[in-house]
Amino acid sequence: MGVIQRQGIKNFISTYVGIVIGFVSLIWIQPNFLTKEELGLTRLLYSFSMMVAMFVPLGIGNATTKYFPLFKNAEKKHYGYFSFMLLFPLLGYTIACIALWFFKDLIFAQYIKESKLFLEFFNYVFPLTLIISLISCLNVYCYVHFKSTIPAFLNDVVSRILVIVVVTVYYLKWIDFNQFIFCYVALYALQVLLLLAYIFVFDTITFKIDWSYFKQKQFLKLINYGLLLWFAGVASVGLKYFDSIMIGKYLPIEFVAIYAIAAFITTVIEAPLTAVEKIAASKISFAWADNNKTEILDIYKKSTLYMLLLGGFVFLIININIKSLLTFLPAGYQQGASVTLILSIGTLFNMATGLNAPILFNSDKYKYGALFLIALAVLTLLLQMWLIPIYGINGAAIATAASYMFYNSVLFAFVFRYFKLQPFTRNNIQVLLFIILIFGLHFFMPTLSNTYFDIIYKSICITILYAGVVLKMQWLAEFNTYIPAFILKLFNIKTI
Repeated sequence: MGVIQRQGIKNFISTYVGIVIGFVSLIWIQPNFLTKEELGLTRLLYSFSMMVAMFVPLGIGNATTKYFPLFKNAEKKHYGYFSFMLLFPLLGYTIACIALWFFKDLIFAQYIKESKLFLEFFNYVFPLTLIISLISCLNVYCYVHFKSTIPAFLNDVVSRILVIVVVTVYYLKWIDFNQFIFCYVALYALQVLLLLAYIFVFDTITFKIDWSYFKQKQFLKLINYGLLLWFAGVASVGLKYFDSIMIGKYLPIEFVAIYAIAAFITTVIEAPLTAVEKIAASKISFAWADNNKTEILDIYKKSTLYMLLLGGFVFLIININIKSLLTFLPAGYQQGASVTLILSIGTLFNMATGLNAPILFNSDKYKYGALFLIALAVLTLLLQMWLIPIYGINGAAIATAASYMFYNSVLFAFVFRYFKLQPFTRNNIQVLLFIILIFGLHFFMPTLSNTYFDIIYKSICITILYAGVVLKMQWLAEFNTYIPAFILKLFNIKTI
């Protein structure tokens, strides 16, 4: 897949290195160095700010992915597109600040009972919202230049290392709690500065906007596109952050921490999709600009199978060992085992349906995608309000997983109906059935008394079985040339 394959692999590596660091941070360091209330506060601050930040750019991120091919010209410094892009988060942030201040009493009323600590530090939402929105816009600008590796490294690795540093410094009592929260917000500001420095390295930036060229390209279409997705864009983040925000409303803030740990574990499964989407969206945008449906279908098919295989393997390793993994955490976090399984199912379904969203949102049918997102935002919110009071954190997980599955089913059906594109082959069905079979078989595996040995032996058994069948069935036959000859001979496999 050319650029997608190369940068996808780099992003994949960066993502998983970041996940390992994140595991150390969120599964070991933070639960032991912070109280449940303190950890819950950091997650609630970030989730709330992330939700608001989705409105701030006024949809310019999606618009940039779709329309930047019309402005890309290094000699002309892209006609000042970088400066044009930054106008939107600045305007949106002004609107967001006014709205937050106007509705502050209403927001406080929602959290005064269960999450008073959040209200004490609510003012940090203002700078964190701006920082997150700028990170989002700068990342997109890198992606449309096919420069996704460094942003991924900053987001997945550097920021998580800095979190560990800040938490450790607080644990050692070198700073007080107020200073800890300040440093927690400041580390994301550092990410903005590093992204800006990187952009100035690979691109020649001008702060002068060539308005005549923008008028020639009918830039109002770009603005309309962005504004259409302004409200819709919150749904995509809502799937990941509505739950934490709503848990903080209905349950004590420590449950936000328990849920955050369980939900983070499932991000390991979705890492291949995240890695591929960072670069594939721009490639699909350029392919639509050339009306090259053949390239889009090739990306669609290959990425779907690869992501299902990788995501399926991680799904099995995590959920077969989840109860053992959570025993390493302080008391109370074990309640998250069922949350992890529920969210994992929704995540694996998301992987199995492929790159529906980039295909739809970069096509001329993007308006339908916006309507789907708006409907999903409403559905997700209603499900959270209904299920959390009844089932607690499991209800939040059910609502999120159900939203994932519904949304991606609708996108898949739409892409197939209007573009006659679908990524599935017999291999996809076989892989999915194989994953279900192994998950069922694990219930018959004996459990060892030593937790460490139990995790190791189950993981080794699953890995050998999974890899052996994948090689034998040649679901990824084109990769056999990279596999040592003795392994192929062992399984009696011929390279293509």
